[in-house]
Amino acid sequence: MKTQAMALLAGVLIGSVGVATIEGLHAQGAKLKAYAVSEIEILDRAALAAYLPKARQLIEAAHGRGLRTAAGRVMQIEGDPAPKSAAMDEWDSLDDAVTFYKSKAWMDLKSERDKATKVVRRYVVEVEKQ
Repeated sequence: MKTQAMALLAGVLIGSVGVATIEGLHAQGAKLKAYAVSEIEILDRAALAAYLPKARQLIEAAHGRGLRTAAGRVMQIEGDPAPKSAAMDEWDSLDDAVTFYKSKAWMDLKSERDKATKVVRRYVVEVEKQ
């Protein structure tokens, strides 16, 4: 009886260690979400109205999620002056965002984007897993 109890306890411990190891390996391979931030100046509101639906469609087709901030207010809290406008998109990973912004489809929209906005700065921020 004592031997069976010890065997059962050992099995439970080995199983627990195995599950923890698998969960740890899974977590290490998990991609971290990322957010692309584009600091922009709107040059032509009519051109922006024509450009935004095309840009949003491309982002969604690439599995990005536009946060619809391009026309929203930006308020400075600290540091250098805030940009006049900022667009933000959520991505499943930093790599997905970078791949999209270097894609032919995105580059093909450049002439329309340049009529509508001036990109001051664009960057992607990876979000630490909580």
